[in-house]
Amino acid sequence: MVEQTIGKSVQRKEDLRFITGKGRYTDDINLPGQAYAVFVRSAVAHAKIKSIDSSEAESFPGVRAVLTGGQVADDGLGSLPCGWMLHSKDGSEMKQPPHPVMAADKVRYVGEPLAMVIAETRKIAKDAAELVAVDYEELPATAMVNQAQEGAQIHAEAPHNICYEWELGDQEATEAAIASAAHVTRYSLVNNRLIPNAMEPRAALADYNPGSDELTLYTTSQNPHLARLILTAFVQLAPEHKLRIIAPDVGGGFGSKIFVYSEETALAWAAKKLGMAIKWTAERSESFLADAHGRDHVTEAELALDGTGHFLALRVKTTANMGAYLSTFASAVPTYLYGTLLAGQYKTPNIYVEVDAVFTNTAPVDAYRGAGRPEATYVLERIVNLAAVELNIDPVELRRRNLIQPGDFPYQTPVALEYDTGDYEASLNKALERAGYADFSSRQEEARSRGKLRGIGVSCYIEACGLAPSRMAGSLGAGVGLWESGEVRVNPTGSVTVLTGTHSHGQGHETTFAQLVASKFGISVDDVEVVHGDTGKLDFGLGTYGSRSLAVGGSALSKAADKVIEKGYKIAAHLLETERDKIDFDDGEFRVRDSNQSKTFQEIAFAAYVPHDYPSEELEPGLSEKAFYDPVNFTYPAGTHICEVEIDPETGKVEVVRFTVVDDFGTIINPMIVEGQVHGGVAQGLGQALLENCVYDEAGQLQTGSYMDYAMPRADDLPAFSVDTTVTPCTHNPVGAKGCGEAGTIGSPPAVINAITQALGIRDISMPATPEKVWRALGAGRAHV
Repeated sequence: MVEQTIGKSVQRKEDLRFITGKGRYTDDINLPGQAYAVFVRSAVAHAKIKSIDSSEAESFPGVRAVLTGGQVADDGLGSLPCGWMLHSKDGSEMKQPPHPVMAADKVRYVGEPLAMVIAETRKIAKDAAELVAVDYEELPATAMVNQAQEGAQIHAEAPHNICYEWELGDQEATEAAIASAAHVTRYSLVNNRLIPNAMEPRAALADYNPGSDELTLYTTSQNPHLARLILTAFVQLAPEHKLRIIAPDVGGGFGSKIFVYSEETALAWAAKKLGMAIKWTAERSESFLADAHGRDHVTEAELALDGTGHFLALRVKTTANMGAYLSTFASAVPTYLYGTLLAGQYKTPNIYVEVDAVFTNTAPVDAYRGAGRPEATYVLERIVNLAAVELNIDPVELRRRNLIQPGDFPYQTPVALEYDTGDYEASLNKALERAGYADFSSRQEEARSRGKLRGIGVSCYIEACGLAPSRMAGSLGAGVGLWESGEVRVNPTGSVTVLTGTHSHGQGHETTFAQLVASKFGISVDDVEVVHGDTGKLDFGLGTYGSRSLAVGGSALSKAADKVIEKGYKIAAHLLETERDKIDFDDGEFRVRDSNQSKTFQEIAFAAYVPHDYPSEELEPGLSEKAFYDPVNFTYPAGTHICEVEIDPETGKVEVVRFTVVDDFGTIINPMIVEGQVHGGVAQGLGQALLENCVYDEAGQLQTGSYMDYAMPRADDLPAFSVDTTVTPCTHNPVGAKGCGEAGTIGSPPAVINAITQALGIRDISMPATPEKVWRALGAGRAHV
């Protein structure tokens, strides 16, 4: 009998290769005779390209070729598409200007690639790239999101730099409720722009085989199948069956590696054009400039309440920065991943949200861990906190009065979503107990005796994960289905190979999926191998993003495993000379009910591949099954974050001294992996709240282009987290899972700012709450910072 591992903290199978230096990342892969590429990038934010003189670079010893955006255009490659088409509130389609693989006639942000140098070594390519002379005719730049509609026009297709003007909810009812409310809280905020900074920079290696006309692209991708679809169907780089994309070990993504970028596209085109293998690995400075950024919203919000502190209406107006071009999923982030979450955990009967998306002369903005959900939660949890202060109600009590209760499910929100299940008050209560909320005043007094200010902040979040179903997503503008595929191959000896269309880049899929399948079959986790990230091995898949892997990908594998078991029943019935309905399967054995007759899972597998005694008229040999899973609804993880800070009034330094998290992720396969995901997410949320801020000047030059200027959280910035869970399983997927990868980043920023503002006795402070801002706030008393 094999011990069941569902709900057990099994050590991660993949960690052995990582901690012993045996991981295989894109930059670790080398092919015989490969060349190296370095990109020439725009030094200005907005300009016409008058000319590119590459003659000196081409004559540099060791240079194989210099290719330009003009040559890409001449070869007829398509534009990089946005995968989510929206309509403005007037019914018109969003503006989607062409996004060239490399700029040919005009550059629109600093760092945009316009040429590539290919050479025998990376050093030669880098030195030669310095010799490429670009003559620009500079144009006025529009870099600030709040100035975009009055700034210089970036695309002829987008007057006033407006991409779309989107709305959701009942405007008339919301405005009427606000007009008649006993109290209205108003709030203006900026959700600061972030740079993802995954540990591994982006990289690619393209190899073309002229004999078979096949192109192979190794790349740092979160969804290789989607990348192949875009590169073949839209960019028209090659026929789909002639392009293989392999995403090996990937060192973090956080959303930034979902998208199809210029660099890997140009690299694959160049490899095919020149008939050679070519490799490119980004330097960190390139990552700052050219990876898709996140957040960057400017928002006005109003929350209306009645005389008893119950929410009546919420109105939100947001301007969202798209950057210079629409990235792969950019249009969906500030709309369907943002506006639909503004109900939060609360029974607010009327909600209306407007989003104006604008182009600027900055790097494209797209999904970053949480993708719209952190922005929505920050708006909601900050304005709820402000309302509590204005009404002199404890922030926890105000939240409690308005929570959706377990008996209210399924709960239809005013912003399109229907929550299937949850117990938000249970998570809140457990978090308050673990955080020692009732005893905070004594800790506050003790801190005051040491000359420190202490504050506590609460945030209740909900998120929508496992984007689905495909039919609904398609009607809202998605360019692809949002199902997932899985294949379970049982080998003749009973070991199992699992193939999934999701991709692991730190989430621990090789362990979690192995636990899921092993528990189905009653075998050891060590007997299950998980394969992912290779379009040559899998039929198709949609990758990993939006905390979808277990809820959607795991459900596909669960369905495939059930098919294997069903076939096993029929084989066992034949071997045991009984009827299928008289057999039970448990703990890895097919047993005849009320009998001592049985066959192990391994015996059934062997019989399937050595069918000497087999129901051959009924069944084909072999034991391998595939399944596709298209969810009927989103999943809805939710929880409570409580942050406690201590502030030095002499320096403005904020120390997070305690941080408590209680989440409801539904069924949990591996608690250790889940806790690690929460830790990482909270660390990134604290980074946004306290440290990180991407800044462009008015000329569109990036001012935070290195770790000298862009502050990242370090271990000594973080407390020991207190993490726990409540469980209400998802009602509509076979695993019961909801997703956990982004929750820490969603709930933490408002909890931090709520704690800081309480400690300082001020209304607001903008993110990041740096020591200078805090120190100035102390000097300004209760003024807005």
